[in-house]
Amino acid sequence: VQLQAFGGGLVQAGGSLRLSCAASGDAFSKHAGGWFRQTPGKEREFVAAISWYGDRTYYGDSVKGRFTISRDNADNAMYLEMNSLKPEDTAVYYCGRLKTPLYSGSYFYSISEEYDYWGQGTQVTVSS
Repeated sequence: VQLQAFGGGLVQAGGSLRLSCAASGDAFSKHAGGWFRQTPGKEREFVAAISWYGDRTYYGDSVKGRFTISRDNADNAMYLEMNSLKPEDTAVYYCGRLKTPLYSGSYFYSISEEYDYWGQGTQVTVSS
């Protein structure tokens, strides 16, 4: 299983970026996916997650109303649309796969230890 995150870059505050996460084979099939971010010296922070079927989404408080997570199961891909970006959104963004298949609860999405595979990370820098 391999995940690859891409789409990061440098953007001015108020701008937008769209991150993509491509999975090998059917790695995302029947698994929820999530995005986390991390800055130096800090723990990985939950950003957003989407259920395996794509019918439920979850967001961290700091990104609610600005970010939108989506997935395309046919293409084994997941996306993060980021709008109204702020300098504090600057971080390395990682996509991950929730390890429990067909998970139907709501508790595990924000816990990084519940993810078994991660992409390599993509840098997002928001200038003020």
